[in-house]
Amino acid sequence: MLRLSWSTFRERWQLFIGATLTVCLGVALVQSSLLILVSAAVGGYVEAIALLGITLGISAFLAVFIVSSTFAFTVAQRRRDLALLRLTGAARGQVRRLLLSEATLLGLLGTALGVPLGLLVMRAQSWLLRDLGFVPAEFAPRWQGWILAVSAGIGLGVAVSGVLAASRRAAKVRPLEALRDTGEAARVMTGLRWFFGILFLAGSVSLVIVSSFAGPEGAIPLAVNAALTAAVALSALSPLVVPLIGRVFGVALRGSTLGGLAQANLWDGVRRSASTAAPLIVLVALLLGQSGTLLSIGEAGQVEQRRDLRGDLVVTAQGQTGAASVPGVDVAAPQLRLPVRTTTTTYEGDGEYETEADNVDALVVDPAAYARTHRAEPVAGSLTRLRGNTVAVTADSGFPLGTTVDARIGDRDVPLRVVAVLPMTFAGGSMLLPVDAVPAAVAARAPSETIVRLAPGADAGAVRGALGEFGEVRTLEEWIDQSASRQQQVSTGIMTVILGLAGLYALIAVVNAVVIAAAERRREFAVARMSGLTRGQVVRLALLESWAVAAIGLVLGGLAGAGTWVGIGAATERIAGQSTIVVPWTLLGVVVAGALLVVGATSVWTAWSATRARPVSLAGAAE
Repeated sequence: MLRLSWSTFRERWQLFIGATLTVCLGVALVQSSLLILVSAAVGGYVEAIALLGITLGISAFLAVFIVSSTFAFTVAQRRRDLALLRLTGAARGQVRRLLLSEATLLGLLGTALGVPLGLLVMRAQSWLLRDLGFVPAEFAPRWQGWILAVSAGIGLGVAVSGVLAASRRAAKVRPLEALRDTGEAARVMTGLRWFFGILFLAGSVSLVIVSSFAGPEGAIPLAVNAALTAAVALSALSPLVVPLIGRVFGVALRGSTLGGLAQANLWDGVRRSASTAAPLIVLVALLLGQSGTLLSIGEAGQVEQRRDLRGDLVVTAQGQTGAASVPGVDVAAPQLRLPVRTTTTTYEGDGEYETEADNVDALVVDPAAYARTHRAEPVAGSLTRLRGNTVAVTADSGFPLGTTVDARIGDRDVPLRVVAVLPMTFAGGSMLLPVDAVPAAVAARAPSETIVRLAPGADAGAVRGALGEFGEVRTLEEWIDQSASRQQQVSTGIMTVILGLAGLYALIAVVNAVVIAAAERRREFAVARMSGLTRGQVVRLALLESWAVAAIGLVLGGLAGAGTWVGIGAATERIAGQSTIVVPWTLLGVVVAGALLVVGATSVWTAWSATRARPVSLAGAAE
């Protein structure tokens, strides 16, 4: 069976090269993310670990999803070949073993190419993390010998699992139905499509609902998962949308010969259109869902700061300042930013316990001055008790009022008693410490912002000039805008790390699907030319079809991405008091234009290549 599989692979290499490429890229991306994640865990780079964990999950999902859809499409393109095998005496089990043998060969070949490619991808990802500041400049991931076994398992696993469902369906189809393209062979919306479409759609709705009740830290991973599940659901149900898009397409190009033919091809090639649109749906859903979530969270943080802060000027410096002594200053509330490592111990009975460490951002404040420059009131406890080894935490921290937080401040371990619980916030700073809980040497090195309220009748210009000797002085509005700009840069970095190479993988999968679709249409194009169409008209026909398929992917991907904004809008309204849904219009325009350009250019190139030979020789060739 392996010999027959290898012969088929050599004969139909144009059809199999796309599947091999998707396995290769999937292995490279997962291998790279896993190696960097292990190295980051050894170094204790918490932010990088969190980002790489999400990146690894998305990479694994894309590998399985794209390889599965590519293999399913490849098998569907060969249903006539498989039907002829059945007619010549092959049993259903032999057809399945043939396809599984081909998947094994493709998995081995993809793994062999993906392992060295993964080293290049690892360098690119490491450079990206260093450039964005998530790891230090000296960070260099180490090669692990066991990764070869993991990569082989990934390559073979996704290849074989990707072809399992397609091989089962191909073996069940009656040979004559496959040859005539009738009955079960012609049905695109199979039971599995309905099952997974409805299942993942329900999962996406559930995640959106959960995200509306989540805290700030849970919003991003929930949004990503909601976008992924929605993309899978709409990809499975996309054959229902293809005829609708075809009808709209026909109305828009009414009276055009090429438009009518393109509409007919969409109706006839529903499976081809749905398979081509699937990776584009995932790409658009991820980009729009992730960017919309980050932008909305950033906007919610600005809304919170404008609503909560009471001040006129902000002094940015190192350590505490003497701003309170400047004439014309009514209140000066310094807040020092300090990373604190907390340790949570959970006892599981029988003397066993589990310890979990976490790095949090703390603000070191003077409680009295803080209360005079902030409107937000604690939901439990009181800030007046914030002195000594005490702490105020946000409601989503997991530390109830009265419990003790084991924290490491500087180079000493300190037990901190929770005396106040603050509302959840998108503006940053999940813990408040009193000044006397932090060693003076540590506080002197910490960056600080001092919120200044002017006394009635004070000369703002004179006070601002006097405060300049302590550090950089801005108005409160300018400082909020600068914080938003800094947060936007961080959000862009997060999205780049999570979706940079994964998005490129999805884009390559889109191109690959277009190439596979065109590889099996040489005879169809030849018949169209013999019917009177010129070569240029056939190429323009393929371009119109590809743009219609791209429109399907863009619409469904946009719906999947926009669905996550519902949950984010509800979460920001609950936490920030105002629903802040930010639509990334610029990115949306770039995605639409880029998708049409890439899909269109690929379609033109493949159609031009497919029509290079004389139509008579192709039309009369055996299929």
